[in-house]
Amino acid sequence: MDHATDIRWLVLVEGPSDRTALETLARRCGHDLERERVELVSIGGAHAIGSVLSRLVQDVRVAGLCDEGEIRAFGRGLERVGMGPAGTQSELEQLGFYVCRPDLEGELIRSLGAVGVEAVLERSGKLSSFRTFQKQPQWHDRPVEDQLRRFFGSSAGKIRYAPLLVEALELERVPRPLAALLAHVTADV
Repeated sequence: MDHATDIRWLVLVEGPSDRTALETLARRCGHDLERERVELVSIGGAHAIGSVLSRLVQDVRVAGLCDEGEIRAFGRGLERVGMGPAGTQSELEQLGFYVCRPDLEGELIRSLGAVGVEAVLERSGKLSSFRTFQKQPQWHDRPVEDQLRRFFGSSAGKIRYAPLLVEALELERVPRPLAALLAHVTADV
């Protein structure tokens, strides 16, 4: 993963849904990441962070986004390449790595609210599928936010809905980790 020196920031995210959410948010906020020399890279899961970091050229600045449950994996990877300490959310953020609680879908659902998310499902023609999912015995008594997170739980669901959910957000309600990461890598443009 040798990147050209003309890249100012390499943003490492766990998966393609994180990448598409950030691309969508950047566009909505008027950023042209290519022109601003910010490259978003889906690393294929949090545990790949160490391997990815070990292959970077020295002069590329890195930042990223991870799920709450992956703080330790990201922290260990950053510490192994000499960027640590990075064992806590605060330490990660000091290095430009922001944490979604509990994950990207949870952040987006919280920001939009269940009614807003259901409106996105209705516009995409999937509200009836969600209503069927809600009737499953193991899910029908759970909070709607938990149901929505599980409904989006497959990688196909995440990839499809992440940009749709970001499109539906009012920009003043963008989840803090996404807003902070975007501000971090575009601050000196």
